[in-house]
Amino acid sequence: MANWCVRAVRQSYYVLAAPTLVRAAPRLLCTAAQQKSSGTGTEEDNGAHKPDLNATEKALAEEKAHLEEQLKDVTDKYKRALADTENLRQRSKKMVEDSKLFGIQGFCKDLLEVADILEKATESVPKEEITAANPHLKNLYDGLVMTEVQFQKVFNKHGLVKLNPDGQKFDPYEHEAVFHAPVEGKVPGTIAIVTKVGYKLHGRTLRPALVGVVKAP
Repeated sequence: MANWCVRAVRQSYYVLAAPTLVRAAPRLLCTAAQQKSSGTGTEEDNGAHKPDLNATEKALAEEKAHLEEQLKDVTDKYKRALADTENLRQRSKKMVEDSKLFGIQGFCKDLLEVADILEKATESVPKEEITAANPHLKNLYDGLVMTEVQFQKVFNKHGLVKLNPDGQKFDPYEHEAVFHAPVEGKVPGTIAIVTKVGYKLHGRTLRPALVGVVKAP
């Protein structure tokens, strides 16, 4: 009888407590759902996601730095290529211009020999014999002088200038010394005599003048 009473008391206690437990369970479930939906989980869950996010950010940062380095390298190569192309264009342009200006220098050198012969021919004629009493010699001399003058006009038209540096200071870029000798009344280092005139083509020495230079006694 006593045992039956104890069981009856326990059963009545469970029946009274059960509605409270049933009412408390939905509240616990709702709280867990709200925490999950708002992203505020437990400390273990938050800690598990942080390493993944940090690793992804680090990988993206490394990829960005790599791409920026590639962009810088390609930009530098592009600028160098542009500079090389511009330099090549300028050199090609200069070569074309020089070929136009100095392409005739071989032909000019050959003509200089003819001009030298004409000059020597006019210089070798005695001036006292060039008179009306000797018309044949006078006509020949006048013809040589006119030819020489016309030669110089053609030379000047194409940029070929005659160099006769008598009395000037010796310049190794324009003159070639064939001898050095002391000359009274002349300043040392100047040109005392010109044995062969020189020529310049567009400012560039085509043939240096052959000269004798005064030296100190």
